[in-house]
Amino acid sequence: MIHLGLHTDNWRPLSVGFEGAIEKIAATGLKHIEFAVIHGQNFIQALGYDPGVSLQSNPRALRRYLEGKGLEVSQIDGSYPMMGPNGSSFGVQYVQQSIRFAAELGCPMVDTVDGAFETPGMTREEVFRVTCDNYAQVLPWAEDYGIVINVEPHGPYTNDIEFMRRLFKRFDSEYLRCNFDTGNTFISGHDPLEYLKALQAYVVHCHIKDVSPALAAAVRGEETGIGSSEVWVGGGVNADNIRKCLAFLHGADWEGVVSIECSGTDENTRKSVDWMRGVVRDLGEG
Repeated sequence: MIHLGLHTDNWRPLSVGFEGAIEKIAATGLKHIEFAVIHGQNFIQALGYDPGVSLQSNPRALRRYLEGKGLEVSQIDGSYPMMGPNGSSFGVQYVQQSIRFAAELGCPMVDTVDGAFETPGMTREEVFRVTCDNYAQVLPWAEDYGIVINVEPHGPYTNDIEFMRRLFKRFDSEYLRCNFDTGNTFISGHDPLEYLKALQAYVVHCHIKDVSPALAAAVRGEETGIGSSEVWVGGGVNADNIRKCLAFLHGADWEGVVSIECSGTDENTRKSVDWMRGVVRDLGEG
C-alpha cells in the first residue's frame, strides 16, 4: 500500500522550526513524516528557523513528542554526500550516527545522496571505488541496528543508473536500498518512470516533487537535483510522470511511504496533499 507523508524540509525556505513544521503536517491528517538531521549544532536551527533536528538531541523524547501528535517517522535525512573523499571524511560518521539515532527513534531508514557536482580530478571509476569503501563502513552499523540505508538520486553519480546498479549489486544487501525521487530524476533529464523501473527492485521509499515550467525550461538536463517543488505537486510539468510512477508502484503491489516535497506555504501544502490523495484514491489505495 502507498502511504503519504511530508518532509519537514518543505518549511526550511520559510524559516520555520521543527515544531512549527510538525504542527503544519499534523494539521493535514497525514501520519508519516521525514526530517533532516544535523551532525552537531546549527545556530539557525537552535533559534527555531530550521526544521532539522540535531543528532545530539534526545531521540526517545522526540519519539514521545511525535507519537503524541499521531506521527511516525518514515525516514530521516542523513544526506551528507557519500560519493568521494569528503564522504570518507565526513559522510561516513554522519551516516553512522544517523543510523544510531534512527534506531532509538524507531525510524526504519536513513537517506543518503551524492553531491551536486562530480569530484574534481577523479574518474568515475575512482569515485565508485571510494563510494564502495564509504558504504562498506556504514553497512555494518545498518545491519547491527536493523536500519535500511537508502541512496537517493540527487547528483551526477546517483542519476547514473548503471552507477546505482553497480553499487547495489556490489553489496547485494537488504540494508542498502533506493529512495526514488520524481523531481531529481526529471530535472536531470530522465523519464522518472523509466528510472523507477530500472531500479524497482531496490526502491523502498520515495520523494515526490513536481517541477515548475520555468525551472524545467531553464535547467532540465543541466542540473541533477532540486530541494523541493516550487509549485504544488500536481501543478507542474512533472505531474503526469508522478501519476505514472504511482500507478506503476500500485501495479507492483509496492508497500511504502511517498514523501511530498514542496514549498511549505499553506496553499502549496494543501493543494499538494489534496492532489496526491486524489491520485492514490483513483488507484484504489485510499
